Amino acid sequence: MTDQEFEVMDELYFVQPFEYLATALGWEEQTILATLAGLYENGLIKCLKTPDEECFHQVDVKKEGKTMFFLATKKGLMAHNTL
Repeated sequence: MTDQEFEVMDELYFVQPFEYLATALGWEEQTILATLAGLYENGLIKCLKTPDEECFHQVDVKKEGKTMFFLATKKGLMAHNTL
């Protein structure tokens, strides 16, 4: 897990919208989206349409990420906590 991925995971113990991540991290949007995409592809986070509605289809995080919510998966929490 990269330092950037670790920082994003710090914020995803609870469901968070993209806007929150942009404010909390203060990074360029494309950097956040690329980091989220990598975490998603590795099964470390899940994407949600609303805080209560998980996406069960394959999501293109780089295209759709600005309108989504994110949450660490159990696998992601385990990876984050073992570093």
